[in-house]
Amino acid sequence: MQRSIVVLCCALAFCSADFAYAKLPPPSAADQAATAAAKIKAAEEAKKQAAALARAQDRVVEFYKRSKSGAAPSAKAESDKKHTKRAARRAVERLACLTGSEDRHARIGVELIDHKISSFAYYSKWKPRTCSIEVKRDGAYSHWEDHGNTSKVTLIEEKGIFLIEHKGGTYRFVFRDIDRGRYCGMDGKINGTLVVTRGKRQCGLQGVMDEHSG
Repeated sequence: MQRSIVVLCCALAFCSADFAYAKLPPPSAADQAATAAAKIKAAEEAKKQAAALARAQDRVVEFYKRSKSGAAPSAKAESDKKHTKRAARRAVERLACLTGSEDRHARIGVELIDHKISSFAYYSKWKPRTCSIEVKRDGAYSHWEDHGNTSKVTLIEEKGIFLIEHKGGTYRFVFRDIDRGRYCGMDGKINGTLVVTRGKRQCGLQGVMDEHSG
């Protein structure tokens, strides 16, 4: 009985070995066609990638040649350059002047963009009283009108008017009924003129600080 079992096991082992070493059936026509198509697609994709890489390399080489030879830049580069020049031409300048002593003085700071006033800040002191007025073009608290070399700045809520006259490097501020209560905490109006000139630290002042001691 045991010998029969051994013989049977050996027979099964030989059959398994024969099955394992048996050749697989050849691929069908459909499988062969699919494999060929996949190879063709992979080759085409590799060709596209190689062409894209070559174009990128050509652009780099062309850019390098232009930068070394000084050749004309592209349209986009020329446009960016012009925009940068326009921004650089937007000249910003600040003027300031002061007149008086530490306890009694007036001063003004003016910002110009392309020689046109964009904002100004006036401050005066007659100890212990002070005045402070700050006005910006296109701000919410004033309305600006330009007429040649003169600008009219109307403060909101009928708080007064500034006339600014520009001639050369001189800017003359005319105060017209500026509300002292709003800007100085005192009754009355501010009238007079203040002149700031490029290159001068001293303000020209007339009438603006009258009655500050009242």
